[in-house]
Amino acid sequence: MTDRDAAGALRDYRRELERTRATGQATEHSYRPALRTLAQELGGAGVHALNEPSRVACGAPDFIVERRGVPVGHIECKDVGTDLNRDECSKQLKRYRAALPNLILTDYLRFRWYADGELRETARLGRFDRRGRIAVNREGLGRVAELFRAFLAADAPSIGQSRELAKRMAAKAQLLRDGVKHILREEGQSGPLRDLQAAYRDVLIARLSADQFADLQAQTAAYGLFAARCLHDPKNGPFTRRSAVFAATTPFLREVFGHIAGPGVDSRLAWIVDDLARLLDRADMAEILADFGRRTRREDPVVHFYEDFLAAYNPKEREVRGVYYTPEPVVSYIVRSVDCILRASFGLGDGLADTATIAGRGPEGQSKASPRVLILDPAAGTGTFLREAVATIRATIEGKGLGGAWPDYVRDHLLPRLFGFELLMAPYAICHLKLALEIGGTDAGFRMPDGQRLGVFLTNALEEAHEGTAGALFAHEIAREAAGADAVKREKPVMVVLGNPPYSGESANKGAWIKALLRGEDGAARTGSYFEVDGKPLRERNPKWLDDDYVKFIRFAQWRIESTGEGVLGFVTNHGYLDNPTFRGMRKSLMEAFDEIHLLDLHGNA
Repeated sequence: MTDRDAAGALRDYRRELERTRATGQATEHSYRPALRTLAQELGGAGVHALNEPSRVACGAPDFIVERRGVPVGHIECKDVGTDLNRDECSKQLKRYRAALPNLILTDYLRFRWYADGELRETARLGRFDRRGRIAVNREGLGRVAELFRAFLAADAPSIGQSRELAKRMAAKAQLLRDGVKHILREEGQSGPLRDLQAAYRDVLIARLSADQFADLQAQTAAYGLFAARCLHDPKNGPFTRRSAVFAATTPFLREVFGHIAGPGVDSRLAWIVDDLARLLDRADMAEILADFGRRTRREDPVVHFYEDFLAAYNPKEREVRGVYYTPEPVVSYIVRSVDCILRASFGLGDGLADTATIAGRGPEGQSKASPRVLILDPAAGTGTFLREAVATIRATIEGKGLGGAWPDYVRDHLLPRLFGFELLMAPYAICHLKLALEIGGTDAGFRMPDGQRLGVFLTNALEEAHEGTAGALFAHEIAREAAGADAVKREKPVMVVLGNPPYSGESANKGAWIKALLRGEDGAARTGSYFEVDGKPLRERNPKWLDDDYVKFIRFAQWRIESTGEGVLGFVTNHGYLDNPTFRGMRKSLMEAFDEIHLLDLHGNA
């Protein structure tokens, strides 16, 4: 657009503002048509400014400016005369500046342009005088035109650093989380998202608050799209929300992802998900993963990227839930140790890969053989331990010269024996992705058999299995997810429990069932108590360390193996329970329950 054309567009804009002001009934919304026209005229052919008031309640910016369908930036409007200095420091604008790389803040006469959160340029068209006319700032006319040119020409750079991508993803996920919260408040007690929250609470995660549900949805979208982007082939065109094919290994995961980030996403949230997809489209994923590997020297940057994301998205949640990755050498040591113990102490010649069976009972009470070596990670996270277990099993199979039989082995002997529980949606989703890749690989010729799925379930290992799945469900899949998790907790003869449970003195797991189990109560039955020694109470004035999550997970694993009648427990834990007086009941219970206890004390309690 020439300077003369820009001057004409600004002249028309000024006159339209004056006509709107003259009605005496103008509100902030009244001036939007004039601003929309100005943005489109200054942008030229193919530029459209979309004003969707329905998004305002969710905290969305007032305009999305697109060029031929591709968003260029956002405009947030305030009423004429608003103190933009004050608004610039508001929580809303801080969120926008963190999440939206190209943003204008305006009261229709003054304009502030932010690029990557930083104030780059300001301009003032003029001010209203007492007669309702705009006293034009001649120098300001040119500055407004220049500001819009810079805004419309802004091209977000490609991202090649993992921490930078994690930070930007986290900012958009925060916007999405806040949008879900707004919708929940608008819906009150009934609506699609409120019903979905009730479904999770009824059959998967009891005591799931609105804030926690919003977190769950936001993380699902963010990390689900990230996983899809890792698999996306640029030859198939740009990466978008609609082109994202998430490699979900369960119908439940596909439906959840589709509901929050796919075709079923609420129209008031779609703009955020689209922005997130565009961010990932601009990311140089090969360089991102290489950069992460250079920083951490770890083997699986896709998995460990999640810690950077959560540290930026919600560091408190990371602390409360104990979300930290485990170094691969530690994981390998524990998995290989369990494999050796199964061979040496249990007579299982193939260790974790052994296909031995035991007598069992089917659902109708009929005799039915069950695999003996059932494996469970009750705090699976991003699947590090389960992935290593799969790698160890596969190495055993290939070492016997049976590599070509791997697809049949997976179908008949691996999927029925491998289980995991995870409470947070993002690591749950990435766990499924990583295990699918580890099991299938690029050369194994394996596809998930019809009717089978990975046995990793979204659930809290420390909550009692549900008796039923009644309640409003957005699909049958969520009920099936709960039923599958409950069957493992209640019925499966789990023999191997391994993993790295969270360490958190500020435990978020305060359910009645695990609290009772710590005190030796399992329904009507009595079992070992961590609060007693030889039938006498500890009499500790402050036994708070027994409330740590890792203690609860050890108690859960002990209970599960005792229920089976045999087994191996392999955990990474805090070492405080080894000699602290508060844990003498726990030590007594463990020594009575297990024939052998092997400890490698690295003196860690962080």
